[in-house]
Amino acid sequence: MASVLLTRRIPSSVLSRLEQAHEVDVHYGDAGLARDELLRRAADKAAIITVFTDRIDAEFLDVASRLRVVANVGVGYDHIDVAAAKARGVAVTNTPDVLTEATAELTWALILAIARRVAEGDRLIRAGRWKGWAPDFMIGTELRGKQLGIVGAGRIGRAVAAKAPAFGMTVAFAARGKGPREPGTLSFDELLVTSDVVSIHAPLTPDTRHLIDRKALVRMKRSALLVNTSRGPLVDEDALAWALGERLIAGAALDVFEREPEVHSALLTMENVVLVPHVGSATRETRTAMADLAVSNVLAVLAGKSPLTPV
Repeated sequence: MASVLLTRRIPSSVLSRLEQAHEVDVHYGDAGLARDELLRRAADKAAIITVFTDRIDAEFLDVASRLRVVANVGVGYDHIDVAAAKARGVAVTNTPDVLTEATAELTWALILAIARRVAEGDRLIRAGRWKGWAPDFMIGTELRGKQLGIVGAGRIGRAVAAKAPAFGMTVAFAARGKGPREPGTLSFDELLVTSDVVSIHAPLTPDTRHLIDRKALVRMKRSALLVNTSRGPLVDEDALAWALGERLIAGAALDVFEREPEVHSALLTMENVVLVPHVGSATRETRTAMADLAVSNVLAVLAGKSPLTPV
């Protein structure tokens, strides 16, 4: 029987599977583990089930010298030094597929919310400032006949695209690299110039950090909307606040932020911004499935088998 650290709570139905096979140390606090506490509790563990707020780097891996697997609850793994883990013989896994539809649905919720000013209207009513119906009041933007530009043609990006015809939108993907283009793809610059909604679904890498910067925002239509449900640092929030303030784009909807849980102070004051607290995969069904897959990866590796979803 091995010892496993969980840095966050998971559903009891999933936890019981793990407890039947191994000793389990669960952090039940609402906030993540402090760095020194994370290192202390990981020191004797054979496995860790982690989330994107836990930094798994060379220092961590040296302290957790008995570690055999890092099972991330989530698709992105930019917080894990995969090369350092591999060098130490530690498997790294993530949870693809199971959160695709939930994140795609949330993306559409944000697109609709910013296009039709849903959150702005909710705030207006709650503040007691609604004076009644008028023909030119709270005018939004229709989606039918518009272009949805998707940056990141992975599982989630394609799931978002699959729902576009229901709203009468055409779809364009940003081409990867400078090689031959697939049908339906545009260069990144062409996508920015022609899209009415730009939705970000790319992983966070050194190349994609601040992918949406001042230069990119200037290229977008003044009527365009920006949506990000991938990783916060893909968008330069200083640049976004500037572009919105100068009315270079019409609005933005963000589920992720550059310095979570901190949000750029200027964005908090803008009515043409929808802000939600990183809830892309936050459905009961999906979060349970994510935890279940992470546990299955741990059980497989600790049993001497190959992980189900290795990075």
